[in-house]
Amino acid sequence: MINNLLGLIPGSANVTGNIAVTFVLSFITFVITTISGNKNYWGHIFKPPGVPVILLPIMVPIEFLGIFTKPFALMIRLFANITAGHIIILSLISLIFIAQSSLGNGGAWGVAPVSVLFVLFISLIEILVAFLQAYIFTLLSAVFIGMAVVEEH
Repeated sequence: MINNLLGLIPGSANVTGNIAVTFVLSFITFVITTISGNKNYWGHIFKPPGVPVILLPIMVPIEFLGIFTKPFALMIRLFANITAGHIIILSLISLIFIAQSSLGNGGAWGVAPVSVLFVLFISLIEILVAFLQAYIFTLLSAVFIGMAVVEEH
């Protein structure tokens, strides 16, 4: 959450807007899930319960692929949501310069107030997204790890 919020300060680095950082965070979740997975977890992957034998050649590769797609989805979700707000803000600010180059100074002065209001609104939404994405990443990581260590009933 702190890294998400630090990216909102003008002039500071957008740490979670870097795909390498989100990769490392999701890789840590992957390693913990893989290492701490018990026999029940691996049993669900290589012999899903309740699946007919004829479907096992289809389900086992899909379940095995799920081991890698869960952390990948964590990585892309955090990166894309944090980066999207910055791209929107840059686009709204660039509208002022586009209006100036095509319509002159009068066009820039006409577009600037609306653009700045939208930037302030998107900045408030980015604060919400910073908290929300930290919560979602933590919750999903906990769910994935919890699914790996839960004992069979």
